Amino acid sequence: MNKNKILGWATLIMIAMGILLIALGVFRYNEVAGWGFVAVGVGFFANAWVFSALKGRV
Repeated sequence: MNKNKILGWATLIMIAMGILLIALGVFRYNEVAGWGFVAVGVGFFANAWVFSALKGRV
């Protein structure tokens, strides 16, 4: 595996985890803890965006 393929897989995994955490925050935890799950999920999306932007440049 080359570095672009690894960054692609990392991006895909981070997007999946972001969706999972946002879904947990929205559907499972309706209290204040849900806001934390959603915030961490958005953070995963931001990291996935950075990994996607790095693909081809590193």
